[in-house]
Amino acid sequence: MRIAIGADHGGFELKQKIISALSKKPELELSDFGTYSTDAVDYPDIAFMVATEVARKSYDFGILIDGIGVGSAIAANKVKGILAATCNEVTTAKSARAHDNANIIVLGSGIVGLNLAIEIINTFLKTGFEGGRHERRLNTIFNYENANSKVDLERYS
Repeated sequence: MRIAIGADHGGFELKQKIISALSKKPELELSDFGTYSTDAVDYPDIAFMVATEVARKSYDFGILIDGIGVGSAIAANKVKGILAATCNEVTTAKSARAHDNANIIVLGSGIVGLNLAIEIINTFLKTGFEGGRHERRLNTIFNYENANSKVDLERYS
């Protein structure tokens, strides 16, 4: 499973720990889209890079980390085809996949520690989409999305 991961400066330290923990799983292939230090960066830039690659299907899923987990989700969801969900606990992570077919999980480094973050990510990655009534609802979202403009994918290549 290919995973794109990125964080702003507020999520950098947790991102590094997550990469270290997940790298021990041979079934996961992680690609780090930055940031690479605690120097200030703008979270939308990282979110757009990760989301663009997930939207292009270069990666199966994305993980974004910022201070609270909201800003990066808002930015990622501007990329056509992205369903990013802020999940700072396990129940939301499971529902985000099972009911909403989310393809990017967003964590708040100021809210979750490493152990909980790994539990949330593992739940997200192992949960499948249930389809059925949920698929109908997602089609409504995608129909709306297709009728409106989104972030230009080429800009973040």
